[in-house]
Amino acid sequence: MNTKNLVALALLVGMGAVLHAVVPGFFLGMKPDMMLTMMFLGIVLFPDKKSVLLLGITTGLIAALTTSFPGGQIPNIIDKPVSAFIFLGLYLAVRKFNNSIVSVAILTALGTIVSGIAFLTSALLIVGLPGPFTALFGAVVLPAAAVNTIAMIVLYPVAQSIIKRTKLNKQTIIIDENNGRERKSID
Repeated sequence: MNTKNLVALALLVGMGAVLHAVVPGFFLGMKPDMMLTMMFLGIVLFPDKKSVLLLGITTGLIAALTTSFPGGQIPNIIDKPVSAFIFLGLYLAVRKFNNSIVSVAILTALGTIVSGIAFLTSALLIVGLPGPFTALFGAVVLPAAAVNTIAMIVLYPVAQSIIKRTKLNKQTIIIDENNGRERKSID
């Protein structure tokens, strides 16, 4: 993992934190998690395990700090890494066949639903829910999935063009002149 990629991931997490903090809670203290969109975008742009682990942990910690859900700190810390790795697995499986805006949008909706289920289940087991599981799922998770999908449809092409122009995750092979061995250099 190089510094350019870390900076890009930090920017995505920072933008997600701002979105997560400014979106108000509207149904029993729950709000759509816009931070998921940025986490999923980071996974799509940098689909390696180290980046996903870093994204999952930092997103979970920041979401825990900005949550409006009563007792939602620990469920956020549990939910984000789990959702990140499930999303990575789905993305890697789909990427072999089709890496398009449609597949990324569908994965974003599925990832948001998985995240919502993980959050609500862990909250139910740890602190309890302020309302019925199905009501919270229908009133918050499904609308969040729709909003996150629309946001991904807008953001993904922009992010792809930025990545291509800046060559953020490009690796080149350099022959070390001292010993003749190849070594990877990340631009």
